Amino acid sequence: MKNSIRTTLILTLGLALNVSAHAWGIEGHQVVALIADKHLTPAARAEVNRLLAMEPGETLSTISTWADEHRSSQTAAWHYVNFPRGDCKYVPERDCPDGHCVVGAIEKEAGILASNAPDEKRLAALKYLVHFVGDIHQPLHAGYQDDRGGNTYQLQAFMRGSNLHAVWDSGLIKSLGQDTEQLAARLGGIGQAPAWSAAQAAEESCRIVAMPGFYPGRLVDGAYIERFTPLMEKRLAVGGARLAELLNQVLKQ
Repeated sequence: MKNSIRTTLILTLGLALNVSAHAWGIEGHQVVALIADKHLTPAARAEVNRLLAMEPGETLSTISTWADEHRSSQTAAWHYVNFPRGDCKYVPERDCPDGHCVVGAIEKEAGILASNAPDEKRLAALKYLVHFVGDIHQPLHAGYQDDRGGNTYQLQAFMRGSNLHAVWDSGLIKSLGQDTEQLAARLGGIGQAPAWSAAQAAEESCRIVAMPGFYPGRLVDGAYIERFTPLMEKRLAVGGARLAELLNQVLKQ
């Protein structure tokens, strides 16, 4: 019965899969933010709420896609980092010149949020951090430049033409058939967040992309979905836990 339900969901997903996505889809970013929101310390929550009050009605979840909605030529490179094939060791001078990658962006925006900058800049930094911590845990945001993080790796998935990046952005998530609140509640206890760094998270994502079988044949079949969905869920969970840990550290006073 479980397999038949999964098959039905997969067969009905085709038209819903966004083949031109740039990051975790809306659902993925919201799940990361919802998980983080449940693990904030009182001090961090108070400051997050104070900053968000500048835009009434906003929450960590609703701002989680702001950075995509306001993407520009100046900020586009902040959403990812490229590694050479066969080398997942982060080298800032090679992989993030002048800080223009997701690792550098997280480090920069965390510094702004922790500073005495005007609240408008700190709110923007919060929006960027919520998004970029999600991005860096999507494996293909630490992939390879030659296929643009899987964007040019064309395949058939969920009964339509797609690409590998879109499969990881939204296809695997949508195949679960759960809304963001349900998924965040289920995954919220999985991720643990001891001390971590953006560079470490990027290297983890790169190693996932380098796993045998991560690049499927030109058809994403049930075996691929069954194998990699748990790993996708773990990245969402860990991303949410780490976002909470980062905000708790930056906003501890």
